[in-house]
Amino acid sequence: MFRFFHRFRSRRALVCVCVLALVVGAVVAFWPQQRTVRVTAYFTRTVGIYPGSDVRVLGIPVGRVVSITPQGSRVQVVLEYDAGRKVPAGAKAAIINSSVVSDRYVQLLPVYRGGPTLGDGAVIPLDRTAVPVELDRVYSSLDMLAGALGPQGANADGSLSRLLGVSAANLNGQGDKLHQSVHDLSAALTTLASGRQDLFGTVRQLQVFTAALETDDTQVRQFSENLAGVSAQLAGERENLGSALKNLAVAFGDIAGFVRDNKSVLGSDLKGLRDVTGVLVKERSALTEFLDVAPTALSDLNRAYNPTAGTLDTRDNAEQTQDPALYLCSLLDSIGKQTDCTALRSLFGSLPKLPLGNSLTGQALPGLPSAGAVDKTLGGILGGAA
Repeated sequence: MFRFFHRFRSRRALVCVCVLALVVGAVVAFWPQQRTVRVTAYFTRTVGIYPGSDVRVLGIPVGRVVSITPQGSRVQVVLEYDAGRKVPAGAKAAIINSSVVSDRYVQLLPVYRGGPTLGDGAVIPLDRTAVPVELDRVYSSLDMLAGALGPQGANADGSLSRLLGVSAANLNGQGDKLHQSVHDLSAALTTLASGRQDLFGTVRQLQVFTAALETDDTQVRQFSENLAGVSAQLAGERENLGSALKNLAVAFGDIAGFVRDNKSVLGSDLKGLRDVTGVLVKERSALTEFLDVAPTALSDLNRAYNPTAGTLDTRDNAEQTQDPALYLCSLLDSIGKQTDCTALRSLFGSLPKLPLGNSLTGQALPGLPSAGAVDKTLGGILGGAA
């Protein structure tokens, strides 16, 4: 019986805990949450602002002023606006009056475009707030200006009156010219404003140039010193330079006289030189080929000379002596003639091949070895020592 009573009490406690959790969850879910953001702003003065005054963004009311508390040289203003309205974290606050007699309101600016927002409890300091100039302050400033320019101020001895009188006398009849001057000045300023990018670009480039000079200050100083040295040397040699220039002038005079006296001969020489240069220009491909081939040819000639036999040794292409068609094709091709070698081979195909040795007589030259061991060097073909 005791065990049953204990189990019943445990179940009852568990049910109470569950009910209590449901009640707490319902209270949290349905309890009214904070739907406003409170911000504190500090102004130098708050004329025309009262608790309940509008707080606006772009002129649209989003909240109200909660309280206004003077604090020495500044005034603390607590603002409250709808939490659904996003205001930039670095927002400014200004007191605006739409007309002289209308109520004033606090304007938050600029409009939110993205990024961090102004949170609850944030502070807008004095350097981010602004207040309008009061009408009495304008009147006070005008009164101070009038007093400064009046008989007790700048015009105490009539200086201001004389200035105005002289200015009126000087400008008498010059209104159109003054107007034109002001118009031209405006046009000049407009031109400068239009070209401000180029002007600023020039200034930036000048800054880069001066920075480069500053970086290379040592080289610039050395160049200046070298230039000063050259200038000093030229100054020391100015007499010699003067004499040289004088002699050069005499030489130019002699050259001018020579050209004048021999202009016909110089003309014919220049004409001949023109012909020569024309021929060189026309044959420039041949000259180029000669300059390309000549070094190799001279090297081959040096190697072909046999000082022992006193001959130019080379190897003859005996195959061409045995094939007249191949020899003629090679010869015609060397002089730039296009030849049908197939037709030549057909023409010479029926002729018997010449034996080695003299290709004209068909007999071996004196001193040549047998056909199986022909010395194909130029010395051997010409009868030199084998």
